[in-house]
Amino acid sequence: MIRNFHTDDIEQLVEIYNYYIENTVVTFDRVPFTIDDFEQKIKPIYKKYPFLVFEENNKILGYAYGSSWRPKPSYIFTAESTIYLKNNTLGKGIGTKLYVELLEQLKLHKFHTIIGGLTLPNDASIKLHENLGFIKVAHFKEVGRKFEQWLDVGFWQLKF
Repeated sequence: MIRNFHTDDIEQLVEIYNYYIENTVVTFDRVPFTIDDFEQKIKPIYKKYPFLVFEENNKILGYAYGSSWRPKPSYIFTAESTIYLKNNTLGKGIGTKLYVELLEQLKLHKFHTIIGGLTLPNDASIKLHENLGFIKVAHFKEVGRKFEQWLDVGFWQLKF
């Protein structure tokens, strides 16, 4: 079931996110978050943007949210999208369901453009974005460094 985030979810969300910090280059964060730190990170997001979780049998299997693309006032109709799934749930269609609902809510909130930023390579995330109508608009080479490797970042855009 997809539902709106509530603060009781934070402990499960930080578990999901910390897996990606510790084991992947999907996020450029390097130090796992405490529950309090994670709450501070997401508080400005869930107060202003759609923030959804996918829950099954009282376990959160993924979450997705919109956030500010850039802070200047002229960007208020553009949002950045973020999605994370519990590491053992990939390939089950949860990401697509969650992302479709997030996009619907962002559209209802009158956003015009959604930006997805991806560490590359990331075939699963590229496929997810492109299946939902996103188009690759930028590729920055070697802009991040994690686990002793240079990493590229790509940006995909969806316009409503």
